[in-house]
Amino acid sequence: MSTPTHSGKKRVFSGIQPSGEMHLGNYLGAIKNWVDAQYDNDNIFCIVDLHAITVPQDPQTLHRRSRDLAKIYLAAGLDPSRTAIFIQSHVKEHAEMAWLFNCITPMGWANRMTQFKEKQAEIKERSSVGLLAYPMLMAADILLYQADGVPVGEDQRQHIELTRDIAQKFNHDYGPVLKVPEAWIRSEGARIMSLQDPTKKMSKSDPAGCILLLDPPDVLRSRIMKAVTDSGREVRFDESRPGLLNLLTIYQLLSPPGTTRQDVERHFEGQGYGALKKELAELVVEGLGPLQRHFAELSKDEGHIEDLLKNGADRVRPIAQQTMAAAAAAMGLG
Repeated sequence: MSTPTHSGKKRVFSGIQPSGEMHLGNYLGAIKNWVDAQYDNDNIFCIVDLHAITVPQDPQTLHRRSRDLAKIYLAAGLDPSRTAIFIQSHVKEHAEMAWLFNCITPMGWANRMTQFKEKQAEIKERSSVGLLAYPMLMAADILLYQADGVPVGEDQRQHIELTRDIAQKFNHDYGPVLKVPEAWIRSEGARIMSLQDPTKKMSKSDPAGCILLLDPPDVLRSRIMKAVTDSGREVRFDESRPGLLNLLTIYQLLSPPGTTRQDVERHFEGQGYGALKKELAELVVEGLGPLQRHFAELSKDEGHIEDLLKNGADRVRPIAQQTMAAAAAAMGLG
């Protein structure tokens, strides 16, 4: 059963956990892409707080970060008249559908998930059942809304493949209820790397290698100027020089639309890493300035944010309810 959009456009769903402060990798790898394409699609962008609690969270901090993430969505340029923005736990069907998927997903499928293995290795005996069930909740998030596409980074490809497998298994076992979505993965910028260890993805767990979206200008400049580069002198995109490649990728993505790698290389021809870092630092400060100012304005009216989140949940809830009812009926529940 497919739920068509009123606009005739393809429906996209994606979300970010409010489990830490947002950084440049979140922005360039996800949010900026959402903003750039928001008028092309029927958009549902969630704040996935149920995912966040698969590891311990401070309740007050989680609540604040959920609202701060909504402000960042808006401050980055998402238009709430074009995009449904809501908090995952405000639509109970996410948890209900996840239970159905927990019950039909083979244990072997869950155990193969790379991110589960990585996180389980980090926290060992403190690993929760919820952490193992994380991919089934992610599948519920997407399949509830009959999404056509899921804009995600390369590191989430395995999760989307599992989502497709679950949808196909459900449809095979119980009838054609769920649309099988596609992963929409951008070739450039999907993985912004740490400024101190460019072999690893940028993460808030690595403060020295991370640029937070709300960092003041002096901190932004300092982080860029201290970024690790590589041996060599020529400023060019080179997969064998990950530090330099990361800085050039950030520069390209923050440059005017249509800027190519060749444009960037020509611009820095005959110059060294110092010139690149200096220009990049100013580009980051300039690029994040409007977002930071808009975030500050939004923070003056918390009631407006609560209203927006309620409206977003109210807009998408009928879609979730329709899919959930169809899935439950197909399984003989109720």
